[in-house]
Amino acid sequence: MRLTSSVPISENCPIGVPTNPYGMSKLMVERILQDLVVAEADFSVALLRYFNPIGAHESGLIGENPSGIPNNLLPYVTQVAIGKLAQLSVFGSDYPTVDGTGVRDYIHVVDLVKGHLAALDYLKGAVGCHVWNLGTGQGYSVLQIIEAFEKATGVSVPYKLVERRAGDIAECWSNPAKAKDELGWEAGYGLEDMMRHSWKWQKGNPEGFE
Repeated sequence: MRLTSSVPISENCPIGVPTNPYGMSKLMVERILQDLVVAEADFSVALLRYFNPIGAHESGLIGENPSGIPNNLLPYVTQVAIGKLAQLSVFGSDYPTVDGTGVRDYIHVVDLVKGHLAALDYLKGAVGCHVWNLGTGQGYSVLQIIEAFEKATGVSVPYKLVERRAGDIAECWSNPAKAKDELGWEAGYGLEDMMRHSWKWQKGNPEGFE
C-alpha cells in the first residue's frame, strides 16, 4: 500500500492509492471496519498495521511454509540456504536506499502475536476504532537481511540482482510509538533472533510440513 514518501510511518500518515491488489484489499477492509463503528457505536475494533512479519517459533516447531517460490523474503532466503532453491532473486538494485535494494521493517512473528494479545486486552475497556502500527521502527535492506542471515547461521546465500517488481516501493518502516504508549507493547526480538529462528525451523523441516 502506498502510504507516504516520509518514513518512519505513523498511524495518521496520509493513505494514498495502493500500488497493488493486496494493498487495496487491506485498505478496503479498514474502511469497512471504520464504517462499522460509525453505524454501530458499541463495537470495539483494532486495525493492526503489520509491517513485515518474519521468523518462526523459537522451538523450531512452527514456521512459514509457502508453496512454490516464496513471495516473502526470509522463507526465500532459507529455502535457498537449505538447497531447495538454487538462488535468491533480489528485485531491484537501483532504489534510492543505502545499497539500492528495498528497505522494510521486519518484525518477529511472535512479537506480532503479542501485539494482537495486547490489542485485545485494550479493547476490553474501549469502544470505537483504534489503529496501531506493529513494527520495530527499524528498516533493513534486502542485502542487509542476506548479510544478517549469513552472519547468524554461517550459511552462504547465493543471489542475483534482477529488475524491480511492479508495485514495490523503495522503503517502508514504522513508527511504533503509539502501540508502546497505549498498549504497552514493543518488539522484543532482534534481527539475529529472526534469522536464527527461521533457520532452525527450515533445517528441521527441509521439505516444509510434508
